[in-house]
Amino acid sequence: MSKLGVVSRRGFIKLAGFAAGYAVFGFNMAREAVAATMEFVGIRQKSVYEADRTVYPIRKSQDNPTVQKLYAKDGFLHEGPCGHKSHELLHTHYVDRSAALQALRDKGVNLNM
Repeated sequence: MSKLGVVSRRGFIKLAGFAAGYAVFGFNMAREAVAATMEFVGIRQKSVYEADRTVYPIRKSQDNPTVQKLYAKDGFLHEGPCGHKSHELLHTHYVDRSAALQALRDKGVNLNM
């Protein structure tokens, strides 16, 4: 590996192409291209957020009336979001099933995953 990090001919050609592009078009044009790309990303991001806002009126779970009723003083999870009952019902635990899957594969079972 050389000091420039070029390992192969292909890497060298790629690096030389970038260098030639900067020499011909200049750094300013490359900077403008990056700026135009970032502007497009910003416009796209804004439109996605606007579409979400119009399609989904309730975007946060804490604003959902059903969730508020669930955690109300007379609700099912009245202890609160970090209470024992909510932890017991809403949290999951990892179970390693890789040995059982391997046993099935060893028996010749074809698992399409």
